[in-house]
Amino acid sequence: MTKQFRLADQSLIGFVAASDPERAKKFYRDTLGLPLVSEELPFALVFDAHGTMLRVAIVKEVDPVRYTVLGWQVRDIIAAAKTLSEAGVRFERYPGMEQDELGIWHSPGGAQVAWFKDPDGNTLSISQH
Repeated sequence: MTKQFRLADQSLIGFVAASDPERAKKFYRDTLGLPLVSEELPFALVFDAHGTMLRVAIVKEVDPVRYTVLGWQVRDIIAAAKTLSEAGVRFERYPGMEQDELGIWHSPGGAQVAWFKDPDGNTLSISQH
């Protein structure tokens, strides 16, 4: 009997676009601390995001969307926000959302989220659930 193929049994790959590979490498590797697995230039940079492959696709021009494209669930959002701030990350502020001094929003359901942008304007986040 053949086992049925299911995507649920496969590894997920994350994708984000960048226009400048050197700038993207500096941000994702040096600022965020993701290990660089390979440089597949001129097509992509490949990072290890805690066991998930993150492919930073190199494109001519990035057209960032207005929502989060990548996020990390963290154990301690306060410590993570402070560490990222010290590394040069600037957290976004959104009108109408009550965010604390670190930029962390406390959702009605109890989750805590803080958003920031990569050098190409892609919105990323950290969250604690």
